Amino acid sequence: MSNNHPHDGGQDRQQPIDWRKHGVKVIPGDSLDPNTAQTPGMNRATAINRARAGAEKIWAGTVVIHANAKTGAHHHGDLESIIYVVKGRARMRWGERLEFVAEAGPGDFIFVPPYVPHQEINASPDEALECVLVRSGQEPVVVNLDIEPVEKPEGVPWKDPIHR
Repeated sequence: MSNNHPHDGGQDRQQPIDWRKHGVKVIPGDSLDPNTAQTPGMNRATAINRARAGAEKIWAGTVVIHANAKTGAHHHGDLESIIYVVKGRARMRWGERLEFVAEAGPGDFIFVPPYVPHQEINASPDEALECVLVRSGQEPVVVNLDIEPVEKPEGVPWKDPIHR
């Protein structure tokens, strides 16, 4: 087994790696950092980023949307986002005028490609929507948009392009 550090280009090091300092990090759920970019209607909190865990390519955290609430329309620049629904019912709207809609529940994953205007909606009138959020980069990019949404968005069921 090599003592190569994954961030040194694969070259042999003279010193062994301090795996205690440069190894696995466990971030307790009650110590997430709310000081991250926000969108009206939701509360984001950072679990994993460069400053907190040494991550270089991803960001992860949580998002809570209160009962019967919705976020403002926004996008995340060139970042890809994955939302995992832990509790509640998510209604996602997206498009130039938020003209498309789909819903997700506990155990479902939502993929949001770069630059896609979208809005998260808590579909429950009395239960908080709780999700885990992962992004493909470190920058806390949130571009809030002023969009006049269409009244009745088109429902879009997901179909796996591989297993049709």
